[in-house]
Amino acid sequence: MDLTIGAAAGAALLLVAWLWWRQRATPRTAPPAEAAAAQQALAAERAALAGERQQALEERARLAAERERLQGELERLRAERAQLESERSRLLSEEARLREAWEAARVAEQRLERRESAALARDAELAERERALIARETAADHRLAALDERDAALRRREQEAERRSEQLAERERTVETRQQQLVAELARIASLTQEQAREELLARLDRELAAEQSARIAAHERRVQERARELALEIVTRAIQRYAAEHTAETTSARIALPSEEYKGRIIGKEGRNIKAFEQLAGVDVLIDEAPDEIQVSCFDPVRREIAVRALKRLIDDGRIQPARIEEELARARTEIDREIQRYGEDAAYRCEVSGLHPQLIRLLGKLHFRTSYGQNVLAHVQEVAFLCGAMAADLGLDPRLARRCGLLHDIGKAIDHEQEGSHPQLGYEALKRYGESEIVANAALAHHEGQEPLTAYTVLAAAADAISAARPGARRANLEQYLKRLAHLEEIAVRYPGVQKAYAIQAGRELRVIVNQHTVSDAELPKLARDISRAIAEQVAFPGEIKVTLIRESRHTAVAR
Repeated sequence: MDLTIGAAAGAALLLVAWLWWRQRATPRTAPPAEAAAAQQALAAERAALAGERQQALEERARLAAERERLQGELERLRAERAQLESERSRLLSEEARLREAWEAARVAEQRLERRESAALARDAELAERERALIARETAADHRLAALDERDAALRRREQEAERRSEQLAERERTVETRQQQLVAELARIASLTQEQAREELLARLDRELAAEQSARIAAHERRVQERARELALEIVTRAIQRYAAEHTAETTSARIALPSEEYKGRIIGKEGRNIKAFEQLAGVDVLIDEAPDEIQVSCFDPVRREIAVRALKRLIDDGRIQPARIEEELARARTEIDREIQRYGEDAAYRCEVSGLHPQLIRLLGKLHFRTSYGQNVLAHVQEVAFLCGAMAADLGLDPRLARRCGLLHDIGKAIDHEQEGSHPQLGYEALKRYGESEIVANAALAHHEGQEPLTAYTVLAAAADAISAARPGARRANLEQYLKRLAHLEEIAVRYPGVQKAYAIQAGRELRVIVNQHTVSDAELPKLARDISRAIAEQVAFPGEIKVTLIRESRHTAVAR
């Protein structure tokens, strides 16, 4: 507005200056008529200029009034702006308070999600425990049914024993009557009293009975030793039928240590997307319980469980846990495990000198490295069985290479029993037949446990070697306290017999050395004493395999408790 007024004033000044210049530039010698015309024109221009000046002054006054009005409007707008600034400050403070409340709500929501995840994990664990309890109850029902059958059999045997006891009692009464007659006759002939004759007769009978028993035991042992080579296969078969039984126990979960508790939140992820993606891609269950600084990975497939554990450890070390990284680490772990499975299978076949195996059988052998039974690695177990089969086959005049092949592949079904329905002997038999193995090798996998008929001696050797490997001290986990109690019980049984000075359980309880008093126990009584101790051990102690009882005097006699 000020610029408009200034421009109008400048234009008026320029007009006045131009008129003045024109007047001075007009020659004084002009005619009077022209001068008058010029004066009139100048007067008209002055009047016009005065009118324009008046208009400019009026416009200036109007503009000044407008300026005053706009100045008041500006003051009002400034006041409204200050009010709006105050309102904005209040709204910003309200927004900050609402943001803090939202952050607190989000933290509470995350805490609730973690609690819900923990509750779901506990529910899954409770469901698993419930299924295990149902399985145990079912097994207990089966055991109770078996015990009822055994009870009925024992009752029948007790009735038979009572009948025989009555017969024996009748015979004893007859023998007693006859003995009284003989005593009376002997007393009449020998001129001895009844008590003297009884004592002499009993002493003579005791001496004759002890000598006859020792002689019979020694003769029987000599006959058994002479026929041992001929009956070797039959003895191995009978031994397997007595103590080779199937046991299956696996570790289905693995625990992973965490650097701190915050990693549990990273593993779960926003709204649980990380843990859901990991479980879906790995095929395992990740249990995040209340245990500090650790989580649990659970899966019945040992290979999938190992892949998941390796991938999760790398994700924890890296710190970047997200679905894309999870997929990359799982693929990397699968590649590594596949290579290791192939290498383990090839190494096992090479150590056992078994060639010509189908590539899929080599892969199944490698999978056994990740399978355990009562803490015993199954791949190490089948290699040990293969060596035992080869050694026994060489001693018996059989083919050791074929025996090692049977031993190495007898538990191949354990590599697939978590993927298919059925027992591992049946699955192993089907896999071996599918990949071109002979009926001899397939039957060793099918019949190395009770329930199937062995077709060849190699099946019996595989079953025997399997039982020996499982029963070997240290092969499987055992309770140390029970182990020590069993050794002490063996020594206590031996020292109960008269004439025994000391007893020592050696070789992890596989042999019992008994030292007898040479003054109270004769050489003729040693076989009977060894036999009695071995029978007492067999009746009172539960043990795998066999225990050798060795008596030491001036000579040694050995008996085996079976």
